[in-house]
Amino acid sequence: MSNKPYRHWQPQTDEAGIVWCHLDVQDSSANILSADVLDEFIEILETLATHLPTGLVILSDKPNGFIAGANIKEFTTIENEEQAVTMLTRGHTAFDKLDTLACPTVSLINGFCLGGGMELALACDYRIALESEKTRLGLPEVMLGIHPGFGGVMRMIRLLGPLKALPLMLQGRTLEAGAARKLGLVDYVVPKRHFLDSARQLVLKRPKPRCASSLAALPGKSPLRQLTAYIMRRQLKQKVRQDHYPAPYALLGIWEQSGDGEQSLLKAEIRSVSKLAISPAARNLVLVYLLQERLKAAGTNKDQKIGHVHVVGAGVMGGDIAAWCVLQGMTVSLQDRKPEFIAPAIKRAYRLFLSKLKKPRPVQAAMDRLIADIDARQVEKADVFIEAIVEKAEAKTELFVHMESRLPTHAILATNTSSIPLEVIGNTLTDPGRLVGIHFFNPVAKMQLVEIIYAANTGKVWIDRAAAFCCSIGRLPLPVKSSPGFLVNRILTPYLVETMLMTEEGISPELIDQVALAFGMPMGPVELADTVGLDICLSVARNLGAHINIAVPDKLVKMVEAGQLGKKSGSGFYQYKNGKPLKNRIEGSQHSFADIEDRLILRILNECVACLREEIVEDADLLDAGMIFGTGFAPFRGGPLHYAADRGYQNIVDRLLSLSASCGDRFQPDQYWQSLLK
Repeated sequence: MSNKPYRHWQPQTDEAGIVWCHLDVQDSSANILSADVLDEFIEILETLATHLPTGLVILSDKPNGFIAGANIKEFTTIENEEQAVTMLTRGHTAFDKLDTLACPTVSLINGFCLGGGMELALACDYRIALESEKTRLGLPEVMLGIHPGFGGVMRMIRLLGPLKALPLMLQGRTLEAGAARKLGLVDYVVPKRHFLDSARQLVLKRPKPRCASSLAALPGKSPLRQLTAYIMRRQLKQKVRQDHYPAPYALLGIWEQSGDGEQSLLKAEIRSVSKLAISPAARNLVLVYLLQERLKAAGTNKDQKIGHVHVVGAGVMGGDIAAWCVLQGMTVSLQDRKPEFIAPAIKRAYRLFLSKLKKPRPVQAAMDRLIADIDARQVEKADVFIEAIVEKAEAKTELFVHMESRLPTHAILATNTSSIPLEVIGNTLTDPGRLVGIHFFNPVAKMQLVEIIYAANTGKVWIDRAAAFCCSIGRLPLPVKSSPGFLVNRILTPYLVETMLMTEEGISPELIDQVALAFGMPMGPVELADTVGLDICLSVARNLGAHINIAVPDKLVKMVEAGQLGKKSGSGFYQYKNGKPLKNRIEGSQHSFADIEDRLILRILNECVACLREEIVEDADLLDAGMIFGTGFAPFRGGPLHYAADRGYQNIVDRLLSLSASCGDRFQPDQYWQSLLK
């Protein structure tokens, strides 16, 4: 190998003639396969093909992972199919050369190996993964509105067979190292001390590379392939709609049509992804990915180390916050008035640890880090203090006054309030600027977003530390100005109230939910209200009513008074059996789908614009991020304000005025629409 310097790759030849090709992408915290990185790699592979080494080992010099995938920002520059084909062909050229290199090739995988990184690894003869909880492998491209485009479709199926490979790609699932080894995605999982030597031994011994057995490959042969595709397509329809998320359907389609030959499948992959890459769904999902990265960047404060968290309040929210923090490796003391209040939280935590950690030893280690602390003996050790008690300002104020002097000076002082302004809770503290809101959403183990609430006097250092803490436990921090309802609950409340008003008018809950699901919501608003709890919906509606001009529906009041609280009581807008709603078949309706959709979605959009006017968040992108990651607002639409821009502001204002005339002043367009129109 020549000594030519490369910017991103450092190929080094050892005494056995093995080339160790180190990847360390410059000016990037992670290895990504941008155009210049791939061009360098192609040049290296062409040189190796003419001066064949004993073997080639590809490894990362980044401590955080192998290769994160392609450069997502380059996708935002694609304007047409021809540009997409050029980009995809570059990746195919690189990985085809790697696939056909006439010497043993090994990928040494540490940390994440995703998307294009996984496709590179699949083009090697062998794959070795580091034994670490941080190692993750997969092809999650469908999350970006495309499917694997650098040869991954063909090579994953060639390695595993269609019955194992396709579900991984269709769902965008990622696997930890042990699961990847069990599935056959990697050949070995080894500890760090054997990492380099295991690659050397594979090159020197040259065992036959793994591929799918004849039996595993059989469903890919006609006519079984068509039958398999039909069954998988039916299963896919139960999870995602083709008009919302076309990528997994396109993936199945190219395999069904072109799966007879490897080369035909590779060519079909380029054609398919080049079309998907310029589709509205892909553009919006890429935007969502970039919004996610922006939220992560808000929590990059590396100065603090969080070892101990103290949570007061062992109810569902407090107990689940404690359990999640423990799962991320922290020690947590959980405080409540009596042992019987803490016991249910401990039981829920054990079930969570069992489902996530699987094996007895790590489960027990996690249980050992969760400390029941009735007398608050652990509070002096806390790096983070989180209050999650009853939603009453007086109770919260009293707790903080009692605890403030006991906490270390570096500790984050946080409330998990869902609606009470920070100014009310912190007005009696010695240092009110220290108090910050860390508002989790239920269920804690699933909801990515955490609102970081700040008042006018909140110190920036505490906002930054709270954001960094959230990132350290795998959550997305969104800075939100303190105001009634903050961001997500404030915007959701008019949406849910409008839902209830429609049921008062005789529109069936089933129809309302169906319209919302067709728009792209993850759950219908009627079922959502039942799931949250109608008593909680009533409380929030009353708290926010005066601030955002909401009239509490009479039907909601009567249902709560009758004990119909939703899913938790077995009866709400729906009846529940074994936790599942019993829904009637929709036989037809005189109510317009379009009218129902607009009444739901425009209540959201109008409140979003009001939040922009009041500067509840910094800008429209952060508001979109909050609604996508906090409520699941149709990601393929790019967020409510992105949807509003696509639909047209004037169209929305005209429709709001029409609804205001027919339904009432609650649809009066917010004054900020005029600023957007300008």
